[in-house]
Amino acid sequence: MSKRLSPQLQQKIPEDAYCEKHLEPLLLFCDDDQIILCGKCFQSQEHRHHVVYGVQEAAENYKMLFQKISNTLKEKLEVVKSMLADEQERMEEEQNFKEMIESEYRLMFRLMIEEKEVNFRGLHGYVFNLNLREPSLNQLTEFAAELKEKFQETLQRLNDLGRENLNKLKESETRLSEQICSLQQIPVELEKKCGESNSALLQNARYSLERGESLLLQCLQPAQTADLSSCQITGMSEMLKVFQRPITLDPKTAHPCLVLSEDLRSIRLRNIQQHVPSNPGRFDFSASVLGVESFSSGRHYWEVDVEKATKWQLGICEDSASGKSDAPKASGDKVLLTGSMMGADFTFWVFPPLRKVFLREQMHKVGVFLDYEYGQISFYDVTKGSLIYNFSCLTFQGAVRPLFSLCIPNGGTNSDSLSICLPRVSS
Repeated sequence: MSKRLSPQLQQKIPEDAYCEKHLEPLLLFCDDDQIILCGKCFQSQEHRHHVVYGVQEAAENYKMLFQKISNTLKEKLEVVKSMLADEQERMEEEQNFKEMIESEYRLMFRLMIEEKEVNFRGLHGYVFNLNLREPSLNQLTEFAAELKEKFQETLQRLNDLGRENLNKLKESETRLSEQICSLQQIPVELEKKCGESNSALLQNARYSLERGESLLLQCLQPAQTADLSSCQITGMSEMLKVFQRPITLDPKTAHPCLVLSEDLRSIRLRNIQQHVPSNPGRFDFSASVLGVESFSSGRHYWEVDVEKATKWQLGICEDSASGKSDAPKASGDKVLLTGSMMGADFTFWVFPPLRKVFLREQMHKVGVFLDYEYGQISFYDVTKGSLIYNFSCLTFQGAVRPLFSLCIPNGGTNSDSLSICLPRVSS
């Protein structure tokens, strides 16, 4: 840097802005030592090889850096807020998933006790490897006791993993909350500095800058939790096939954009509404249709091929004597699983309440199980034999009917279709 002061530095100097040692105006800033200098200090051996700027130039440089860091910190704040929301959502999801697995075990044990011979065969190969074709009552009792013991062991392991996961998520929540506080505080301090006088702005300028940079360099990762799916019952949908029912579609309830097959087992979406007879039970908003079958008791299971659908809904809908309109009478009117392709990924939602299911892979075949008396609806990925989601302790006000939907018609070319699978005929 030149040893001469530039004309820009010749300005009105406050009375207290003078060097105590040389009584010269403090017009320079040493970036190495982070102090304001006069011209004679600048000429000294101590600062001869340091980076020195005019106070005005240095203040403007730091102000620009403060503003840049502040803006970047605000951007990171939004990212961390999103991470915190995700972790809190994961906490809820972990608890829900744990409860769903427990519900599956209760269902499995209930079926074993209540449907002894049928489900004894159905359980073959999934929990125990028993080779008894016609078990005696004593053998069934022993098997039930052994099964209950295994369930209890698995549920204990599930509880331990769930507790460990919850602790990790709470620790992650605390770390993210602390960083959010810092990300909110430091930009405020930097912006306050930008409004101060040049000398006040340059005081501890590097320290203020390094605090912001250090916060930007902190990399927070989501909590690494154990996969609870290792405690899941696999092959449950295969066991439930003993309850599989042949479901047919009810043309009187079909949305005008749906084309039903002659055998009333599949639907496809067309872009132009058909002229169909008016019916109070017909869906007039979403491209949906009900099954003919109506259930007011018992256990029922059906499977649906959704491979050719980019957006679909499956579930049940409460029936009514006057026919079903598309406007539900109550929030518990429908129980739904929705699958939707978003780019290369699939997203899944359940209702009620509306909740995202954390799965990303497309499903080819979905199984739906209804246990009317116990108020349970379960959805399964038939190909993997795994649980997608289940609802427990529902209260039905009357008969319910299967619901199938290709969702809301939105114009354009659409070849979406789905079909109901026929029950497998026992040989």
